[in-house]
Amino acid sequence: MNPNILPLALGLVIFSFLITAILVVPFINLLYRIKFTRRLEGAERGKKLLFDKFHDKKAGTPIGGGVLLILVVALLFLIVFPLISYMGIFIHSSFNLRYELLIIFFTFISFGLIGLLDDYVKTFGKPTKNIALGKVFGLSKKAKLSLQIILATTVSIMLYSLLGIHILYIPILNTVLNLGILYIPFATFIILLFSNAFNFTDGLDGLASGLLMIYLFAYIIIAVSNLDTPLFVFIAIWLGSIIAFLYFNVWPARIWMGDAGALSFGAMIAVIGLLIGNVAVLFVIGGIFVIEAASSVIQLFSKRFFNRKVFPIAPIHHSFLAMGWEEPKIVMRAWLAGIMLAVFGLWLATI
Repeated sequence: MNPNILPLALGLVIFSFLITAILVVPFINLLYRIKFTRRLEGAERGKKLLFDKFHDKKAGTPIGGGVLLILVVALLFLIVFPLISYMGIFIHSSFNLRYELLIIFFTFISFGLIGLLDDYVKTFGKPTKNIALGKVFGLSKKAKLSLQIILATTVSIMLYSLLGIHILYIPILNTVLNLGILYIPFATFIILLFSNAFNFTDGLDGLASGLLMIYLFAYIIIAVSNLDTPLFVFIAIWLGSIIAFLYFNVWPARIWMGDAGALSFGAMIAVIGLLIGNVAVLFVIGGIFVIEAASSVIQLFSKRFFNRKVFPIAPIHHSFLAMGWEEPKIVMRAWLAGIMLAVFGLWLATI
């Protein structure tokens, strides 16, 4: 391993943290000025749903944090990465460098644009009426999912055709499965799963961003050990930026990342796992995201086919709120669980 890699990675985390910390307060003020803030949803009168009771108090909080993070991470990477070779770092990648960078940026930005469109419609668009939910803002679920499927399929085709990825490694069993062309629907499912799972998780102050920080700490170690220069540089810049953001996102949050950040970051953590080539580790380190998504799917399935609820409210972090847990307690315990899952995932990655 190049001895300069660790100092570079740590330096990039610090540099990105400082840049984001300088920009985030003026950006929050800008969001307030243009009124890019969360609106009240649900019934205007009559009985409110539990979800609306939990989130009504968050109305008025800016939701454009993801836009800032995407811009900062993308611009800093474009500035820093061309200078890496001048710092005595040998640029190494397991894939074609140009195509790997294309996939990273396409995923990060394109999913962010879908989320930004949804955030814009939620903030400035007219509400739709729903008999059960009352006022609903944003893109329809069908439209948003259709756009995600198109992008996820595109990224999967790029992974398969441009980078030649078509195998699946299973740790402990030490088995490699050759999926062939079936890798495309498999990767599409993984990207869709984590994009939406991250979005489900981003419902409490600091929950998703704190878990993302833990994920990135784990994966920067994996990327450095794999000597994937573009990936560890990208993760290091992203990590510093998310730490600065988290300072303002913990309870009570001054800013949320919105769908722009949630959809982009969820898709990106999936693509990082696919690029590393160990999807089992992705499911372990990102285990809390998977649990949040699974709780929503189970709830939906049970209500549709058995007309009964498994949880008081889904995703599962809302059930803990319904049980009377304080929001910061739920978040911090999720972080602790995320840390142990990250340790377990790192262990799996080394055997």
